[in-house]
Amino acid sequence: MIFRRRIAALLGAVALLPVPLAAAEVVNVYNARHYGSDQQLWDGFQKATGIQVKVVSGDHDPLLQRLVAEGARSPADLFITVDAGRLAVAVEKGLFQPIGSDVVKAAIPAHLRHEGDLWTGLSVRARVLVYAKERVRPEELSTYEALAEPKWKGRILTRSSTNIYNLGLLGSLIGAHGYDKTLEWCRGFVANLARPPQGGDTDQIKAVAAGVGDVAISNSYYLGRLIGSEKAEDKAVAEKVGIFFPNQGDRGTHVNVSGVGLLAHAPNRANAVKLIEYLVSPEAQRYLADVNFEYPANPSVPPGPVVAAWGPFKQDTLNAAVYARRSAEALTLADRCGWK
Repeated sequence: MIFRRRIAALLGAVALLPVPLAAAEVVNVYNARHYGSDQQLWDGFQKATGIQVKVVSGDHDPLLQRLVAEGARSPADLFITVDAGRLAVAVEKGLFQPIGSDVVKAAIPAHLRHEGDLWTGLSVRARVLVYAKERVRPEELSTYEALAEPKWKGRILTRSSTNIYNLGLLGSLIGAHGYDKTLEWCRGFVANLARPPQGGDTDQIKAVAAGVGDVAISNSYYLGRLIGSEKAEDKAVAEKVGIFFPNQGDRGTHVNVSGVGLLAHAPNRANAVKLIEYLVSPEAQRYLADVNFEYPANPSVPPGPVVAAWGPFKQDTLNAAVYARRSAEALTLADRCGWK
């Protein structure tokens, strides 16, 4: 009888112990986008799914090095970064696995996704020509190739060839014309530069407005930022320049992406795929495009008002992963033609 009472007492004590709650559903993101307002995205996803998003933010290279060092022990499920060339580096290091989502394939055009399903684009930026309204008529512009013509001598502005955006453009030109013809073009292009390459894309646009040169190569969103700026001096620059989309009569304007890859050792794979599917949804695409004056990767979503005002344009549909793999080849070509 005493034994039974002791057992009952022990069972009662166990019943009073706190019952552990089920582990919260999470997805872990390493994010090389530099927008603090992205928290709106993560909050929207958690509200829709109940899955918590934990984010580690930083620059691309340190995050990439961290993923390599962590290997199979990494807690990260997704890697978000800007530019197909940077996504290509992650692919080369074996960091991604196939996403395997019909939702993503239906939402994002094939040329904005890795052909092996290792990453997908989230937003699109066009590599455009920004010209001085007072000195250049739009009908004088046509293609990237035409920038090597003698009439542009001393009038072209660009940043360094080592920049990932220019390497992507060169990769697309090699894809269109082959190495030798692109090298010949590049020599003519370099001969037409108004000054040695320096600064970023915004610096090129400001230099056009200041009369240093007449035409600059820039990602479209840099002009969008100036137009949307609250600073009077930025708006003054934007008023002096126009935007032109090259190669509309043939293959289309070169475009690049910000994108996301599913990491090979993702501990929360199912949740990670759900987050990717959310990021390509109209709700998230609207935000992703508007925050940086980019184009939605999902073509069913219209661009924001500043970008829409530029009108529709034809994109070069060379797969982003294909031209991104040509970065090393593009860099050697740039060295040979003197594009510093």
